[in-house]
Amino acid sequence: MNLAHLLQRQALEHPDRPALFNGPQPVATHAQWACRAARIGARLRASGLRPGDRVVLFMRNHPRYLELLFGAWWAGLVVVPVNAKLHLKEVQWIVENAGARRAFVTSDIVTDPTELTGLDGVTDVDSAECDAWIHEGEGLAEIEDRAPDDTAWLFYTSGTTGRPKGVMITHRNLLTMGLGYFIDVDHVDPQDAIAYAAPMSHGAGLYAIPHLMAGARHVVPASGGFDATELFELGRALGPLSLFAAPTIVKRIVDEAGAQGLTPEQCGQSFKTIVYGGAPMYAADIRRALRSMGPRFVQIYGQGESPMTGTALSRAHLADTSHPRNEERIASVGVAQTPVRIRVAGSDGQPLPVGEVGEVLIRGDSVMSGYWRNPEATAAAIRDGWLWTGDMGALDADGFLTLKDRSKDLIISGGSNIYPREVEEVLLHAPGVAEVAVVGAPDPGWGEIVVAFVVPQPGAMLDAKVLDTFCLDQIARFKRPKRYEMVEALPKNNYGKVLKTVLRERVG
Repeated sequence: MNLAHLLQRQALEHPDRPALFNGPQPVATHAQWACRAARIGARLRASGLRPGDRVVLFMRNHPRYLELLFGAWWAGLVVVPVNAKLHLKEVQWIVENAGARRAFVTSDIVTDPTELTGLDGVTDVDSAECDAWIHEGEGLAEIEDRAPDDTAWLFYTSGTTGRPKGVMITHRNLLTMGLGYFIDVDHVDPQDAIAYAAPMSHGAGLYAIPHLMAGARHVVPASGGFDATELFELGRALGPLSLFAAPTIVKRIVDEAGAQGLTPEQCGQSFKTIVYGGAPMYAADIRRALRSMGPRFVQIYGQGESPMTGTALSRAHLADTSHPRNEERIASVGVAQTPVRIRVAGSDGQPLPVGEVGEVLIRGDSVMSGYWRNPEATAAAIRDGWLWTGDMGALDADGFLTLKDRSKDLIISGGSNIYPREVEEVLLHAPGVAEVAVVGAPDPGWGEIVVAFVVPQPGAMLDAKVLDTFCLDQIARFKRPKRYEMVEALPKNNYGKVLKTVLRERVG
């Protein structure tokens, strides 16, 4: 089993179908893509790499990303995708930890290839050298055979609580994710187009797999990243786009639709499906998105350890406003995806009754084989076949999972458990509030108190007493914030997740 066979299949069946685009311009058919991947694989093998060796992709989004990804797989190698916004010292640590042999980079983030050390070679993907790799010479005649449980994608976690861990994602894991997409997330036709506006080093790039399975088109925006205006224009030029986006990006797309004065029908000319996940999407935000852009949204919940595969909240679920629990469902992350089982468990791993909050566990063929060279962390994360996610949640009687918070974000004040997201959902409805993040601060009397960091809407003047009164009208007194910090912006990582570790340091 080798994921490169998916590309070979499309190249044989639909050789002339356009596959890769740089902005609105086609740059490769499926046959050309496969030919280039075979050449890349041949060059990598000729340079001394052998099946199982690691190749780093430290690149901004680029049309050659998918050529290099499948070229490495063609040769039986393991791809190490690296966030393009990491500091070079962080990347160097990943290179050394992974024991990587070669790296491909873009010159905008690595101006001097010698700055990355310990590698057999560092190649700028826009260089003449890379042109030769892609366009010259013979390709590997055969795709290197790999076992289903061989690692394909060595993904390093964000490392917000220490050094990142290398998540070993196998060919079986990614094939499972790809096949499950069609059942649980969205139907894909050959004329569809997926746009890579979010980093291809993460979940957005993995969605290349189901779209390749369907023979669809792959579009890298000319900007190499997210620009809402550009995406609306691309969709109108190429046909409605599908994409994966963090909730913060969804909000900016919705803002752009409003700024352009577009109707939901007009938004449909640019977007077919927007899959959102990776961070909490507040109920108020998805309601606004649905009103503005129509039924184009699907939510997924997963982790790097079970990539893109955990639960899904379908467009049908979101559209079913007549259901008596529609409000609760919109605030949930949906039901278990077909390839996995979901359990909410106590500390002993046993399932909890409906409605009780516990840790979310995932089991299935999408779950990682383990952490790279870290058996202790693997044993802690996977117990009796279940992945312990560190997320807290509750299941309802219909199997819908509602996330509360990360287990480390739980606030215990005066012996009572307080879930920050519940408080955040309330404050987001307060007049003049644009964004909010809630954390716990140490307190000698209560153990912890609730602190809310609040970003006002442009021109709004927020008053802590008014916010406090608003909270008291909505939630129990013990849950309300004891302190309100008005800030211009919340600290976020490169994927739009609020860095609560930073906020806790401010109040600690």
